[in-house]
Amino acid sequence: MAFKTVAIFACVLASALAGPVAPAYPAPSAYPAPSAYPAPSAYPAPSSYPAPSAYPAPAYKPASYSAPKAYAPEAAYAPAPYNFDYSVHDDSTYDIKSQSEYSDGNGYVKGSYSLVEADGTKRIVEYTADDVNGFNAEVKKEGTPSYSSAPAYKPAYKAPAYPAAPAYPAAPAYPAAPAYPAAPAYSAAPAYPAAPAYSAAPAYPAAPAYSAAPAYKPAYKPAYSAPAYSAPAYPTAPAYPAAPAYPTESYPAAPAYGYSTPAPAYGYSTPAPAYKPSYAAPAYKPSPYKQY
Repeated sequence: MAFKTVAIFACVLASALAGPVAPAYPAPSAYPAPSAYPAPSAYPAPSSYPAPSAYPAPAYKPASYSAPKAYAPEAAYAPAPYNFDYSVHDDSTYDIKSQSEYSDGNGYVKGSYSLVEADGTKRIVEYTADDVNGFNAEVKKEGTPSYSSAPAYKPAYKAPAYPAAPAYPAAPAYPAAPAYPAAPAYSAAPAYPAAPAYSAAPAYPAAPAYSAAPAYKPAYKPAYSAPAYSAPAYPTAPAYPAAPAYPTESYPAAPAYGYSTPAPAYGYSTPAPAYKPSYAAPAYKPSPYKQY
């Protein structure tokens, strides 16, 4: 018995060490082969659209321009010949120059100008101008350049010498202020004796401590009680008799009018009868009220 138990335990231990046994799954079923899809249908050929119609070319109208205005010819002026010349010679400002010019009035001009430059040389320009050859100039120079120090400036304007200011007389010597006598020397204030030392105030005995005042008790206290008032008894209201029951009035039923028996036509010739009740309600008279 013990051997059998050991054998079973050994089998269980071996199976636990060997690991779990893989489950046996069934083989996969064979899927059916895919069905053959039908061939795509042949689409119809696209319809042929008609060729676009030929549009006529737009007819453009050329712009109409007006003829240019005829301008009046320029007025013809008579020839105006001229001739001028001038010269400047100012040593203080070093402004030395001259110019002369001639014109025959028909477009021909001839002239020349000259000036002394900063280096001391003289520049001369001769020029001509006409409607065919234009402006032509010939430049010449005379003298040797000199770069020495510039001469001292001499102003062309000299300020006038103004007269000196007049000498005003000195202020008069006023007499000195008078010497006033010095203030008198007053004697010092007298030394007053010191105030006497008074003795301290006597110590008075303290006020006696009084006992509290006794509570006031009146010698006579009447026994008074408020009177008990009784509410007055008012008489009850009288019972009034009920209103009488008035009889109701019964009126005959209205006749039934139809197609065979038409309703009477009331008009101007036959007025409607005046309604007269058969019973008149009595006038209500209340009983006199007795006041208490």
